[in-house]
Amino acid sequence: MIGAGVTPIAHAPVDWYAIAPEIALFAAAILIVVLRSVARHDPKVHQASMLIAIAGVAASALFTGVQWAFVHSNGPYQAMSGLVAVDGFGVFVKSVILGATLLALLLSGGYLRREHLESPEYFALMLCSATGMMLMASANDLITIFLSLEILSIALYVLAAFDRRRLSSQEAGLKYFLLGSFSSAVFLYGIALVYGATGTTRLSGIAQFLAKIVLLHDGVLFVGLALLLVGLGFKVAAAPFHMWTPDVYQGAPTPVTAFMAAATKAAAFAAVLRIFVGAFRLYDVDWRPAVFGLAVLSLLVGSIAAVVQTDVKRMLAYQSISHAGYVLIGVQAATDKGTSAALFYVCTYAVMATGAFAIVMLVARRGDDRHELTDYRGLASARPVLAGLLTLFLLAQAGVPLTGGFVAKLSVFSAAIDVGQYWLALVGMLAAVIGAFVYLRIVLAMYAPPDDEAAPEGPRIVVDAGTGVALTIAAGAIVFLGVVPGIVLDFAHAATQLLAR
Repeated sequence: MIGAGVTPIAHAPVDWYAIAPEIALFAAAILIVVLRSVARHDPKVHQASMLIAIAGVAASALFTGVQWAFVHSNGPYQAMSGLVAVDGFGVFVKSVILGATLLALLLSGGYLRREHLESPEYFALMLCSATGMMLMASANDLITIFLSLEILSIALYVLAAFDRRRLSSQEAGLKYFLLGSFSSAVFLYGIALVYGATGTTRLSGIAQFLAKIVLLHDGVLFVGLALLLVGLGFKVAAAPFHMWTPDVYQGAPTPVTAFMAAATKAAAFAAVLRIFVGAFRLYDVDWRPAVFGLAVLSLLVGSIAAVVQTDVKRMLAYQSISHAGYVLIGVQAATDKGTSAALFYVCTYAVMATGAFAIVMLVARRGDDRHELTDYRGLASARPVLAGLLTLFLLAQAGVPLTGGFVAKLSVFSAAIDVGQYWLALVGMLAAVIGAFVYLRIVLAMYAPPDDEAAPEGPRIVVDAGTGVALTIAAGAIVFLGVVPGIVLDFAHAATQLLAR
C-alpha cells in the first residue's frame, strides 16, 4: 500500500496484445533452452525442439491474424507510448517473416541431422532472430528499430558461424559480425543526429515535427538521414554496402542463408519504408535521389557480378543484391503504390529465395560444400523433380510470366513509371535480362548430360520430410502468386492504407 503523501511512479501502460506475436516466438525460444538444460542427453530433445519452434511460429501467426482482424475492423493504433505500431503494414511484414521462418525451420531439421549439429540451440537462435525481425516490422521509434536490429543480428552472427567444423562458416560469422557491428554503429549515429535535428526519435513525432516546422539549417538532419540509409543499406544488402553478402551467404549453413535472404530482407525493408516513406515523406525530394543511386547500383552490380561466378550459392547471393534493387525501385517511388509493390516483391522473393536455397542445400549433400556449377550437371536425369523445382524458382526470379516474380517486377516497374522514373524502370529491365542469363546457366547445367570424367558423385541426394513440405509450399506459393496474385496484392494495398501514422 502506498503511504500518504507518496507519489506513485508513473509508467507507460503495457499493451501485451500489441506484442503478443513477438512474445509467442520468444517464449518458444526460452522453452527450448529450458528443455535443453533439463534434458541435455535425451535424444528426443532434438525432435521436441523443432516441434516447439513450429508451435511458436503457429501461435505467433494466430496472434498476428487476430491483430489483422482488429486493425481491419477498428483501424491502426500506436501502443507502448508510441514505440510500437499495430497496423496493416506490420501485420503484412510479420506474415512474410513468419512464413520465411517456418520454411527455414522445415529445411533445418534434415540439415542438422545430416551435418550432426546441435538443433535445440539452433532453433532457439532462429526464433530469437525472428523475434527481432517481428519487432522491427512494427517498430514506430528509431530506438525500437535499433534494438530490434541488434536482437535479430546477434542471433544471426552465431547462426552464420554455427557449423564450427567448416572454416567457411566461421569466416562467414566473423565477417558478418564485423560489418554488421559497423553498420549498427552508423545507424546509431544517424539516430543521434536525427534526434538532434527534430527533438524526438518517434517516427510519428518526426513526421509531425517536419510538417509543422521548416528547418532553416537542416544539414544535421540530412547527415542523419544519410547515416540511417547507410546502416539499413547493409542489412538489405544494397550496393555499395553489399561486400559481406557473397561471402556470408556462401559460408553460412544453407538453411541460415535462406532465412537471411528471405526474413532479414523483409524486416530491414520494413524499417526502410517506415522511416523514409513514412516519417520523412515530406523530404522525399532530398532522399529519393540517394535511393535512386542505391537501386541502380544494386541492380547492375548484383546482376553483372553474378555472371562471372561459378559457385551457385554466390550466384544467388549476388542476385539477392539485384533483388534488393528491385525493392528499392518501389521505395524510391515514395507512393502508396510503390510501398505496396515493395511489400509484394519482398513477399514473393522470400518464397523464391527459400525454394532455391532448399535445392542448393540438397545438391550440396553432406558437408554443404558442393556448390560449383559443375555439381549440377546431370541433375535433371538423376532427380528430375528437384531439377524441375529449381527451374521454377529460378525462372520466377528471372520474372517469367505465370510466376510470382513476373507480377512482382511488373508491380515495381509500374510504380516507378507512375512517378516518371522511366530510366530507373529501364535499368531494372536491363538487370532482369542479365539475371535471366545467370539463371539459364544453372538451368542448362542441370539439363546437360553428366560429365563421365567428373569425380564420383558421392552420397546420394536425400529429401527429408520437412524439406519436401517446404519445397511443396514454396512451389505452390510461386505458382499461386503468378496465377492469382490479386489476393496478396490486395493484402499489400490494404496494409499500405492501414498504416499507423
